[in-house]
Amino acid sequence: MIFSLLLLVLIGAAALWLVLEPLRRAAPEDPDAPERARLTAERNRLYAELNTLEDESRRPGLERRAALTLRALDGLPPASTAKNPSRSRTLALTGVGAAALLTVAGALTFIPRWQLASLDVGEASKVQAVLKLPGLKQTAQRSEKNADYLAWGRAAFDSANYDQAVSAYGNALKTDPRQPEALRRLGILLLTRGEQIGQAISAEDAERAGLLIRTAAQLAPEEPESQLLLGFALSRFGQDQEALAALERYRTLDPAGRDADDVITSLRARLNQSDPALKLYAASCASCHGAAGGGGIGPSLRESILSRAALRSITVNGKGAMPAYPNLTDAELKLLLDLMEQWQQEG
Repeated sequence: MIFSLLLLVLIGAAALWLVLEPLRRAAPEDPDAPERARLTAERNRLYAELNTLEDESRRPGLERRAALTLRALDGLPPASTAKNPSRSRTLALTGVGAAALLTVAGALTFIPRWQLASLDVGEASKVQAVLKLPGLKQTAQRSEKNADYLAWGRAAFDSANYDQAVSAYGNALKTDPRQPEALRRLGILLLTRGEQIGQAISAEDAERAGLLIRTAAQLAPEEPESQLLLGFALSRFGQDQEALAALERYRTLDPAGRDADDVITSLRARLNQSDPALKLYAASCASCHGAAGGGGIGPSLRESILSRAALRSITVNGKGAMPAYPNLTDAELKLLLDLMEQWQQEG
């Protein structure tokens, strides 16, 4: 927010300087006038189209074009003015008004989107969810409709505003107690509340949270998030076998999902389900390459494109910061190489 305000002040100051400069001195005819006129016309056309837009799917593209047009305008040298001081004064005052309107419009539309363009997808989604929260909250509290409570809860949950998420999902369940999303997300928030406030959760609250998550999984067993949160909850309750089954079910429902990889690896290591490769990896490799091969101090093994021969050579002889493991038996080395090749295929 502070950055946005500073940016608006700078834009306003720059705009005022540019439009009031003609009052200070006269200058020769503007050599960039044709290009400036073309860009200005394009900018005005895009603004008009955005103001009357009905197909929201076209908005990002139009806003990107408008942003590029404004940048091109900003890149031109300041426009020279005619030698008529009264005309210069009129143009300057008109420019001041236009600059003020554009600054306000930018604060509400374009400037936040320019800032989002510098973020990755996850960060941008979180910022957008935060920006939507006040309006969604107001709508839900005014309408008291289930769909509005869910929309508010979803935005709060996605932006990590968990107090609002608890309130929104709690109200949604009052209108309809059989909503899997509200049940499981409210349950996982109750279960992890202790971590947020630095206090241990009571056995009664933990049992209540577990019941909510289990109920959601029963109502919507084919939704990946149901199995994901069920697996997390069961692992907290020490039910490793059931937790592993739920998390593997999650990966079946969402093959691209990687949220459970570390927990699955830990569960398999604890259960020692006839998987000596994971046990060997956890003892020798996980501290650098991550519990599930996703990378850490060392590179990701899942994104590796090395051949089996290259993997073998680096494992046995070391390379750079990677230590050598010359004492691995042939059987142990085969287990590790098979595991790394499996992760390469999974990506």
